[in-house]
Amino acid sequence: MRALLVVLSITLFFSSCQNTSESKTSKAFVFSDQYLSDAVIYEVNIRQFTEEGTFKAFQEFLPQIKALGVDILWFMPIHPIGKINRKGTLGSYYSISDYRGINPEFGTIDDFKALVDAAHDLEMFVMLDSVAGHTAWDHPWITAHPDWYIKDENGNIIPPNPDWSDVAGLNFENTEMLQALEDDMAYWVEEADVDGYRCDAAYNISIPFWEKAIARLNAIKPVVMLAESDGNHKGGYPLIELFDMSYDWPGHNRLNQVAQGKMNATDLADHLVAVQKNYNPKHAVMSFTSNHDENSWNGTVEERMGDASELMAVLTYAMPGVPLIYSGQEYGLDKRLKFFEKDFIPKTESSFMLLYKTLNKLKKSTSALDVGVNPATISLLSHDNENVLAFSRTKGDDTLFFIGNCSATPQTVRLEIEGTYSDVFQDSQLSLSEVTLAPWEYILATN
Repeated sequence: MRALLVVLSITLFFSSCQNTSESKTSKAFVFSDQYLSDAVIYEVNIRQFTEEGTFKAFQEFLPQIKALGVDILWFMPIHPIGKINRKGTLGSYYSISDYRGINPEFGTIDDFKALVDAAHDLEMFVMLDSVAGHTAWDHPWITAHPDWYIKDENGNIIPPNPDWSDVAGLNFENTEMLQALEDDMAYWVEEADVDGYRCDAAYNISIPFWEKAIARLNAIKPVVMLAESDGNHKGGYPLIELFDMSYDWPGHNRLNQVAQGKMNATDLADHLVAVQKNYNPKHAVMSFTSNHDENSWNGTVEERMGDASELMAVLTYAMPGVPLIYSGQEYGLDKRLKFFEKDFIPKTESSFMLLYKTLNKLKKSTSALDVGVNPATISLLSHDNENVLAFSRTKGDDTLFFIGNCSATPQTVRLEIEGTYSDVFQDSQLSLSEVTLAPWEYILATN
């Protein structure tokens, strides 16, 4: 990995703290489309973030997360977890028995409201996780409205997926059920002042539902909406038209494949071209190396990406998109967090803390990384080395170059780039016309 400067770390820390102290009040802090232009998302796993696993304990870390450079907090489900057919001791966050309730392990509704207010005071938006595809088996709807659920040929309520035995699948053709879901989503915007939703398996639900629900939420106040979907899902493209963001699953899968030697830089270049073709320019894809699903079920970043981990993290910022940091990645999280039990994210020193602080500062300081309503352009740089990914991002007078060795062997690449440029990570000037890179080494440079 590149050596990262301690001096830069200290400078970024105090700079971020100074910005935090000048924050606005929550009343003046309102989401707009342009806010996504340079935003960074942080996925919060309340259960595992602290030893206590509570809202109050997590709230103590808000200044540090703000100093990291985070703009949007996405909270995994905060609601009561079903007991019938529960998996493990504590169950899945996504087996919800009351959409308007609070998981008592995390605290109270007042604790959560205080957390939202504290985040707003630090100029961070709050997204909740909306789980609209299924409920716990002891959700009141099971007995009060059995027709709101999918059933087998014998009339028995069933899971949406046989492996998901702890949840009962909802029937998306039932308009009463969809209205109840919409009401529950509106409740949290009105009652707790949340700023939007990450919508679990959003592609499962009808376009008319999302049109109606999103319009209602925005009528309460402007909200940010993230769809767990991409353009390849059923109804994906019209869904993307409605949401501010969606997952860059194709890009994430290619990052994993390249790190494992199953693809090369050419495959990543092809993906960058496809994103520009398949997505509305106003829509932003969310880029990531990990999230709760990837970490618990498919492996840590180290397991999946190994020596390429830092390169891939940098790419989630350099590629057009809104970058995501999962709880603990800034501490170099190197274990799979238990999904149905209490676990803990160690707060250890890691080079990733400085890496993310540097990237987050860059995201704010150059318009060459802008996405959304007025995005920066991207241009692939011509060369003949299939193991090197090279592209530039430009907006106005700002230009950024990324050159990365996407292989486990040294590579040299010649590029038609004149002049010298500033290394983002070190106080030095670089010539980019001919570059030799160690395995998985990269250059990020600005004009």
